[in-house]
Amino acid sequence: MYLKDLRLTGYRNYDKAEVEFSKNINVFLGENAQGKTNMMESIYVLAMARSHRTANDKELIGWDQDFAKVTGLIEKNQSKFPLEIVLSKKGKKAKLNRLEQKKLSGYIGHLNVILFAPEDLSLVKGAPSVRRKFLDMEMGQMSPIYLHHLVEYQKILKQRNQYLKQARFKNKLDQTYLEVLNDQLAAEGAEVLSERFKFTKRLEEWARPIHRDISQAKEELRIEYASSFSVQSEKDKNQLMLDLLEQFEKNQQREIDQGTTVIGPHRDDLRFYINEKNVQTYGSQGQQRTTALSVKLAEIELMYEMTGEYPVLLLDDVLSELDDDRQTHLLKSIQDKVQTFLTTTSLDGVKKELLNDPRIFKVSNGKIVRESE
Repeated sequence: MYLKDLRLTGYRNYDKAEVEFSKNINVFLGENAQGKTNMMESIYVLAMARSHRTANDKELIGWDQDFAKVTGLIEKNQSKFPLEIVLSKKGKKAKLNRLEQKKLSGYIGHLNVILFAPEDLSLVKGAPSVRRKFLDMEMGQMSPIYLHHLVEYQKILKQRNQYLKQARFKNKLDQTYLEVLNDQLAAEGAEVLSERFKFTKRLEEWARPIHRDISQAKEELRIEYASSFSVQSEKDKNQLMLDLLEQFEKNQQREIDQGTTVIGPHRDDLRFYINEKNVQTYGSQGQQRTTALSVKLAEIELMYEMTGEYPVLLLDDVLSELDDDRQTHLLKSIQDKVQTFLTTTSLDGVKKELLNDPRIFKVSNGKIVRESE
């Protein structure tokens, strides 16, 4: 899979831009605040129909512009098709092969991307919400079924939380209605949990040897899915549903008092261990970065395993954050295998011998110009 070209109209600081890409490595050079990250973000938006930097789509529309449009031509499984996202004050439209998609779940997954930015180094030490978002975004690309169950879970969760607040405010509870919501939420929650357990196990299987290699066999990585209640990954979906229902019943008064659902996948986390010590708590900054890098590289292989295609890799100013050994491992791992987009203010700190025939672009004030070969 690769992105052949990209066209931007009214996107952030780009009035208009058209770029044709290499199948291998594309490097974007420029000073800060010139548009490198905006360009990288636009590729992510094209793939995921949302930004990784803001939840407000209106921020993506350029100053004095009525709309923003991102269009790209994808080559995948020996076929070519365009993807298009149009953002306006009225909302968002996503087109696959020029046909508007009524549901985003029918759009997401046609261009798979993995983003690695400096903030992703906080995947290990950041808040649990960061790791839940990581799970949902990556799994959603690989599995439309997971995305469907996640969307349903979030929809029912919102209804349930609203009802719990209402019951607390009115001091009156319709037990039958709450049980209907419990059944619905537990059914979708069991689907989400089951898929997350499987994903975490496969992610660990890929990440362990990568981490062992980067650490020169000094460290063993283990990844654990940490549920908000005591549950084992070996349980089937029906048992997971029963366990969730039991937790809802057990915590009912507490949830009414707090006006929110306190148990479920929306409260879960991932834990990382090096030599059986919790990296979040006891790991050095170097160990945390190695763990984050191992997970990102494992994602590439896992996505290939699950979809049959390597994803597009976005490296947004991340090489400057990695020392020589980690940078070498990263660039060797993706060489001649993954279409890569790399932004940097300078190539001075980059191991140029590991960049195989890169296509280099200069970015300045919302303009992208390819360097002559």
